[in-house]
Amino acid sequence: MVIPTEDSVITEMTSTLRDWGTMWKQLYVRNEGDLFHRLWHIMNEILDLRRQVLVGHLTHDRMKDVKRHITARLDWGNEQLGLDLVPRKEYAMVDPEDISITELYRLMEHRHRKKDTPVQASSHHLFVQMKSLMCSNLGEELEVIFSLFDSKENRPISERFFLRLNRNGLPKAPDKPERHCSLFVDLGSSELRKDIFITVHIIRIGRMGAGEKKNACSVQYRRPFGCAVLSIADLLTGETKDDLILKVYMCNTESEWYQIHENIIKKLNARYNLTGSNAGLAVSLQLLHGDIEQIRREYSSVFSHGVSITRKLGFSNIIMPGEMRNDLYITIERGEFEKGGKSVARNVEVTMFIIDSSGQNLKDFISFGSGEPPASEYHSFVLYHNNSPRWAELLKLPIPVDKFRGAHIRFEFRHCSTKEKGEKKLFGFSFVPLMQEDGRTLPDGTHELIVHKCEENTNLQDTTRYLKLPFSKGIFLGNNNQAMKATKESFWITSLLCSTKLTQNGDMLDLLKWRTHPDKITGCLSKLKEIDGSEIVKFLQDTLDTLFGILDENSQKYGSKVFDSLVHIINLLQDSKFHHFKPVMDTYIESHFAGALAYRDLIKVLKWYVDRITEAERQEHIQEVLKAQEYIFKYIVQSRRLFSLATGGQNEEEFRCCIQELLMSVRFFLSQESKGSGALSQSQAVFLSSFPAVYSELLKLFDVREVANLVQDTLGSLPTIMHVDDSLQAIKLQCIGKTVESQLYTNPDSRYILLPVVLHHLHIHLQEQKDLIMCARILSNVFCLIKKNSSEKSVLEEIDVIVASLLDILLRTILEITSRPQPSGSSMRLQFQDVTGEFVACLLSLLRQMTDRHYQQLLDSFNTKEELRDFLLQIFTVFRILIRPEMFPKDWTVMRLVANNVIITTVLYLSDALRKNFLNENFDYKIWDSYFYLAVIFINQLCLQLEMFTPSKKKKVLEKYGDMRVTMGCEIFSMWQNLGEHKLHFIPALIGPFLEVTLIPQPDLRNVMIPIFHDMMDWEQRRSGSFKQVEAKLIDKLDSLMSEGKGDETYRELFNSMDCMKMGEVDGKKIGCTVSLLNFYKTELNKEEMYIRYIHKLYDLHLKAQNFTEAAYTLLLYDELLEWSDRPLREFLTYPMQTEWQRKEHLHLTIIQNFDRGKCWENGIILCRKIAEQYENYYDYRNLSKMRMMEASLYDKIMDQQRLEPEFFRVGFYGKKFPFFLRNKEFVCRGHDYERLEAFQQRMLNEFPHAIAMQHANQPDETIFQAEAQYLQIYAVTPMPESQEVLQREGVPDNIKSFYKVNHIWKFRYDRPFHKGTKDKENEFKSLWVERTSLYLVQSLPGISRWFEVEKREVVEMSPLENAIEVLENKNQQLKTLIGQCQTRQMQNINPLTMCLNGVIDAAVNGGVSRYQEAFFVKEYILSHPEDGEKIARLRELMLEQAQILEFGLAVHEKFVPQDMRPLHKKLVDQFFVMKSSLGIQEFTACIQASPVHFPNGSPRVCRNSAPASMSPDGTRVIPRRSPLSYPAVNRYSSSSLSSQASAEVSNITGQSESSDEVFNMQPSPSTSSLSSTHSASPNVTSSAPSSARASPLLSDKHKHSRENSCLSPRERPCSAIYPTPVEPSQRMLFNHIGDGGLPRSDPNLSAPEKAVNPTPSSWSLDSGKEAKNMSDSGKLISPPVPPRPTQTASPARHTTTSVSPSPAGRSPLKQGSVQSFTPSPVEYHSPVLSGSYSSGISSLSRCSTSETSGFENQVNEQSAPPPTPAPAPAPAPGSGPAPVPSYGGGPEEPVRKESKTPPPYSVYERTLRRPVPLPHSLSIPAAAEPPALPPKPLASRPSHLENGTRRTEAGPRPRPLPRKVSQL
Repeated sequence: MVIPTEDSVITEMTSTLRDWGTMWKQLYVRNEGDLFHRLWHIMNEILDLRRQVLVGHLTHDRMKDVKRHITARLDWGNEQLGLDLVPRKEYAMVDPEDISITELYRLMEHRHRKKDTPVQASSHHLFVQMKSLMCSNLGEELEVIFSLFDSKENRPISERFFLRLNRNGLPKAPDKPERHCSLFVDLGSSELRKDIFITVHIIRIGRMGAGEKKNACSVQYRRPFGCAVLSIADLLTGETKDDLILKVYMCNTESEWYQIHENIIKKLNARYNLTGSNAGLAVSLQLLHGDIEQIRREYSSVFSHGVSITRKLGFSNIIMPGEMRNDLYITIERGEFEKGGKSVARNVEVTMFIIDSSGQNLKDFISFGSGEPPASEYHSFVLYHNNSPRWAELLKLPIPVDKFRGAHIRFEFRHCSTKEKGEKKLFGFSFVPLMQEDGRTLPDGTHELIVHKCEENTNLQDTTRYLKLPFSKGIFLGNNNQAMKATKESFWITSLLCSTKLTQNGDMLDLLKWRTHPDKITGCLSKLKEIDGSEIVKFLQDTLDTLFGILDENSQKYGSKVFDSLVHIINLLQDSKFHHFKPVMDTYIESHFAGALAYRDLIKVLKWYVDRITEAERQEHIQEVLKAQEYIFKYIVQSRRLFSLATGGQNEEEFRCCIQELLMSVRFFLSQESKGSGALSQSQAVFLSSFPAVYSELLKLFDVREVANLVQDTLGSLPTIMHVDDSLQAIKLQCIGKTVESQLYTNPDSRYILLPVVLHHLHIHLQEQKDLIMCARILSNVFCLIKKNSSEKSVLEEIDVIVASLLDILLRTILEITSRPQPSGSSMRLQFQDVTGEFVACLLSLLRQMTDRHYQQLLDSFNTKEELRDFLLQIFTVFRILIRPEMFPKDWTVMRLVANNVIITTVLYLSDALRKNFLNENFDYKIWDSYFYLAVIFINQLCLQLEMFTPSKKKKVLEKYGDMRVTMGCEIFSMWQNLGEHKLHFIPALIGPFLEVTLIPQPDLRNVMIPIFHDMMDWEQRRSGSFKQVEAKLIDKLDSLMSEGKGDETYRELFNSMDCMKMGEVDGKKIGCTVSLLNFYKTELNKEEMYIRYIHKLYDLHLKAQNFTEAAYTLLLYDELLEWSDRPLREFLTYPMQTEWQRKEHLHLTIIQNFDRGKCWENGIILCRKIAEQYENYYDYRNLSKMRMMEASLYDKIMDQQRLEPEFFRVGFYGKKFPFFLRNKEFVCRGHDYERLEAFQQRMLNEFPHAIAMQHANQPDETIFQAEAQYLQIYAVTPMPESQEVLQREGVPDNIKSFYKVNHIWKFRYDRPFHKGTKDKENEFKSLWVERTSLYLVQSLPGISRWFEVEKREVVEMSPLENAIEVLENKNQQLKTLIGQCQTRQMQNINPLTMCLNGVIDAAVNGGVSRYQEAFFVKEYILSHPEDGEKIARLRELMLEQAQILEFGLAVHEKFVPQDMRPLHKKLVDQFFVMKSSLGIQEFTACIQASPVHFPNGSPRVCRNSAPASMSPDGTRVIPRRSPLSYPAVNRYSSSSLSSQASAEVSNITGQSESSDEVFNMQPSPSTSSLSSTHSASPNVTSSAPSSARASPLLSDKHKHSRENSCLSPRERPCSAIYPTPVEPSQRMLFNHIGDGGLPRSDPNLSAPEKAVNPTPSSWSLDSGKEAKNMSDSGKLISPPVPPRPTQTASPARHTTTSVSPSPAGRSPLKQGSVQSFTPSPVEYHSPVLSGSYSSGISSLSRCSTSETSGFENQVNEQSAPPPTPAPAPAPAPGSGPAPVPSYGGGPEEPVRKESKTPPPYSVYERTLRRPVPLPHSLSIPAAAEPPALPPKPLASRPSHLENGTRRTEAGPRPRPLPRKVSQL
């Protein structure tokens, strides 16, 4: 064995510092700065101390001190870092293998208690520092006197602390701290109470009256100034009261000065008030705890600077031997004086001197208080004109003993004149001798002294002349009796002697001088008991010598008296006040005692008393004798030793016989049972309490075995009946305890003799469950003496005895106390925990000591298998209790490891017994189950999980114990194999517990345990032909374990496919995991019960998260599994036993309630109808009525309540650090109410704190996919509703439409603009394309989760022309909506309309629309893009339509505009004419003036692709929906795609429109951050690189343009012509071109001839089925009637999107056209570039409009007549992608997802009104002869039916959307 040479403390320090080093750095990482710095200081201190130890130059005491400091710091650091508690013995670490477990437990508990409960100090000290007296008019020196006052007993309890202040109120000697700092020492705990006060009296030194002139008198007097008081309770908080200001009070009448402090304490306000100067006393006070030596160490600076010590008055609570004191305290109380012939009372001053026997003054023995050196004389303060002055001044006279005899004190009384001379005139004196003639000192108490007349100082110089006179009125000397009667003057003092050398007791003096008065011996011995104990201990040695001297003198006569006196003195030393004098008596016995014959008398008298015990009625005196037996035996033994030394060991046998007889008497008296009063049992208790102290004395004279036998006999004679007397039983046990702790028991020989007696009594007490704490202590001591692995024969025999006697009862005791409820009080609970811990330590000690032989003997000792079974069950249960985490404190790892080592060793022994006795026909399930359960929880203990330990700790544990988990695992496997066919009893019960074991990341353990599962499957297969039960249990248990986050990474990989993430962190993750598990159980395993359980688990999670809609969809999954049948269903989860019909009804109602709470009322209505149908079938009209009312209430809620449209966000999870089921996937999430992009993004970053937010919306490349990190890409997306039926229908309120916009959504979209080809600096719109991405989900939102994975994505590109068309359409729609709202009075104020009109008109006038004309109406563009002819016509049509809408809008605006905005309206009208002229439109003035029409039923007819529903009379609420990607506002941002040259012009254009930002939520900011801020760019645009290679940009390009690819919330998007606010999904359907592969597109719902219709705005009607009427009074051109709509048939020619050349026949209407001609030459337009604010009329950027279906799908509704002039389809444009698939008209390859029976969203009139518009080469359009006619009011001209049956008649009911299937909800 290698033993290190270095000190064990150094070894520990080195390894601990290494462990700390790593953890210390982690503190910095975790930002725990405070602990980081404190630990750093401690580590430096430890290193410094280590250096001192290693140098080796320390003394032994200093080395001990350094080690103490080191271990204290190591323990502090371990505690702070949560490390283990280290057991130590004398500062060195203890190896638990080297000591018994009970000793280890005690060491741990001692350190734990030391840590937890600081020991209460019994001694306290008050530190006082005087700082200053703050007073406005001082000018005189002051004396300040501090003392402690007990207001309860009305007396001072301390000496005084006295200091002087100068004229400024500051200490006179600031350089001497002892003069102004003091420590009031030795305050007991009883004196820290609120009625103990610090009193401060202030005396001024100066003139008689405070207000006298300075020259009035030169003599200085001490005069009262003020008093301050503070309760000591105010200091008990422990804080230093540094700058305490005490108020200073003065009494109203001077005569009450002596009790001013009492008046202040009692708050008798009438008797005192604040001093006139309102003074304040500044002091510093602190209460210190601990003995004085400890205080000196801890506050060394206080003592090194100097501090005066102020003692308690009299002796302290504990008198220490060797303490030398001789202090006489004199209190000058009061006087009674005559006037002395004066008309007024005297001003009396008392002067005090001490005069020795020779008549000389004793110098420097009058102390005014600590802090001031003693003086030779004392002058009292003077009370003005007072013949009965009261002073109450306390003085201390520390006179040496040798000067006491013959000395006296003289008091001189003088009258102090207030005249100019200021003389002090003597008028009398008093005196008092310090010692009486018989040697006694002045007795304590108050003395009334005689005042002798004297007017000359000379008369006092000869002391002999007056010493003969009487001094006190209590003592009269014969002849002077008459003379004394005449005097009326008196003077009172109080004296108190505190001396260790002088006595005031005459009886004490008589006893010490017994030889001079032999006749008084008996009386003196009798009076000894009456003498005060402090007097006896002062003269202890002299008193003892006197007693034994008297005994030697005449033992016959005085024997019993001396014995009684000796007993009295011995018992006196038991008092806590004098117990420090025991060593003095021990020293006396060892060194000074000389009574060689005393033992005979002492034994004789003691035996006489013991023999009388059983007969005596009063036993108080006998009990006193028994209490003193320890010291009596000490005297007996010492006396016998002295006799033996003197005589050579004579009479030895006689002495032994005497002792034997004495102990026989004792045994007899102990064996008696108490009858009656119980006095006898009290005597027995007294004897037993002190008997163990006698053993060590007997061992001095007798052999160990002899003493052991004597003690065994004595203790064996005790009665064993438990009901005798509880107190006696406790004492008896204490006696046993002291015996075990005694020196006698440590010897193996005597121990073997005593052990049976000890065990016998323990067994009795444990059986009765009494005195458990004492029993535990005794047992612990028993085992502390038995060291581990001690193979001595004696030890093995002892273990035999203990096992036979106590093992069973010990197990039962532990079971009993651990099953009790724990007491509530903290101290009781601690006690309870201690006793449990001690018993456990005893059991573990015993089991560790047991060898194979002991175990074999134990198992053989059971007579029947039943007994063995009970024992095994009991010990397994106890082991399970020992393993509990709460059994030991958290940091007791050492103790836990030792316990586990013992448990596993014992289990290995007992498993043999299990195999031999309880297998085959004797198989017992309960005991085997208990065994396996114990083994599993043993392995799962936290303290055995080595993976969690630091490397050094793990290494130590493995070296000492190995991996106990593997050992136990192997044992489980071995025992399992032994079970044979009995294994079936444990299947499937043990699957769960064994599975928990396999979670432990220990390969060996897993290798051992996993084969058991194969074995289980094998046996289950044999029994039932399948292992379904095992499989089900395995999956169920694994599922619950994984959901709790158990198992390591390797283990969890098995479940990644099931999404078993760690639950419990974030609700969102829990929901995601549960959804995945739900799908897993539904699809993979088809386990219906688990599926339903997870439905309800998910339902509960949704309810907790308040996702009511998702909760309803979730519960619907269960509902769909049920039928409306009467099949009975069992009780399940929270459902009672009921029929299937009842459960389905209950589910329906719950789901409806949740849909209601989630504001998904339409879904609730469908379910209401379903359940109503059932009620109707059953004729349950009562419930049917309720259901119809509920349905009605849901309809009301749809119309009346507001509901928010949620935002939708696309989230991409990129990088390998994401869990498997999220990695490199994208999802769309439904946001919470009011949740904007930045809030959602923050939520996601909180859920994934290590993720990095990507700052662009580009699709990531492979480097991001494969990165060892987490990247989150988040932006908003726009929902694309599948069904357009409701959204396109006119007159449907927005309250209804809002539901269909955001529910049952599979498809989402976002746009990204980019430049293709060369960017035109003058007009960027020419090359500005939009990349449109459509996302398709695996399930529609909302559903059972708030988010679903993206299943498919499609990307198409929109040409600049298509982009322009869409922007204009959106702006027109927005205008119409606002105008409609204004007309129907839905708008609270008109500002939104004003701003929108202003924005559009202002932008158009300043060149906005002209940019489109420059870009698309020029000859070059038309020639190079012949396929775009129809789109160009459409663009022109939209421009004209916008002009008409604006014109009508101005008419409405004029009607509602408030007066103060009239100037703005006029400006708008003026600008509108400029705009029209720039577009080449003639004036419409007449129309404007004549226009009585209003929206909606008389609104301008919308050109195609607009949504008339927005103008419905219901005046719906508009909630804008916006796109996920935002485009930077043109030229307002650094990332603008417009040229910088135009920025100044843009700012001019947009200047007026800024005020509308609030209304339209336009908040542009120059920030270029794309994900962190929702205001970083205009929300609808993402600018892109001006590169033509945009389709597949390089990584560098992506980063280059990441600023431009902003991800903003749609709600933040500015509402303008460029960034229009989408109002309805119908507007999102304007361009149905997504799947066309980039080909030019036009309206798929029109046939070729229809597409070439002239966009004449001749009719304003928005209703379909209405004909235009001529509203002009002056014969303007009337628009032709609307032809009937052709029958909708599929066009065979429309296999590709074609651009049809207009036929010449179609030109005729234009010749009489109603619009001015366009001459779009680039030369004519010099207006600035289009603004990025919402003031623009058009935009270069596409709005994220929503199309219903993707490319080939959205042509389902293309139903039109064959074109009159079919034209061949031109070839697709180069690079534009493949031609689209035919979308309607049959064909096997038609990829239609869902056929929409909804009519297209455009009115029939719009379709039939368009005529082919020819495009002349000059691009000019002939001007209209007249402005267009305004439409009539539509209500007057509604036709009764529609041609060709395309519309229903008015009488017919309006179609209602078909109800959605419940399964789809």
